[in-house]
Amino acid sequence: MIQAIRHPMALPAVLLVDGECRSREAIRDAMAQMGFEVRLATTAEQALRCLAQDACGIVVAELNLPGMGGLELIERLRRQHPAIEAVIVTSGGDFESAKKALRLDVIDFLSKPCPRSDLEHALNRACGRRRRTMADNSNPSEAPVAGSRVPLNEVERVHILAAMKRHQGNRRSVADELGISLRTLYNRLREYRQPAGHQPLPVIHEATSAAAIYQ
Repeated sequence: MIQAIRHPMALPAVLLVDGECRSREAIRDAMAQMGFEVRLATTAEQALRCLAQDACGIVVAELNLPGMGGLELIERLRRQHPAIEAVIVTSGGDFESAKKALRLDVIDFLSKPCPRSDLEHALNRACGRRRRTMADNSNPSEAPVAGSRVPLNEVERVHILAAMKRHQGNRRSVADELGISLRTLYNRLREYRQPAGHQPLPVIHEATSAAAIYQ
């Protein structure tokens, strides 16, 4: 059953789509405390029925929903409700899913358990983008705001670092989860460690021992 939590603050309504009861309740409570009106659905199909009856400004969807998945739901939203901003949350995503989410123009791709600060940051960005979209629609001659989209390399960085945190720095486990080579992972981590404005460090080649990188 779809439920709603009312809050007096004037923020866009958020539809949370998550089949996992405990995470759904935790995310719902966090968003309600932030001042959002939260509606709940447990499947993508239920979410689409809800949106057909009552509009929401933001959808927060689990990637691995039963039946229709979270990314398929976002694809449907892009066709049926293009003005809705979307956030993906997941406990078991991969980098290919993150790239597809980027192509679908999602606000963020968050790993569970989702820190409140990350969720709040994503929702603030969603609200800001909605305000810009509404302003652009009311003034079509106004140019889009630069930097309103997340670049692919930033999505990749966030996704890799989140996986590093989940696996407590075990690079082999991270590479296996993300479906990339250990060499690629080490190259990415070296790039992220490099201060802005410095020349990039040399890449790792096949003949290079991964264990020797940080000796």
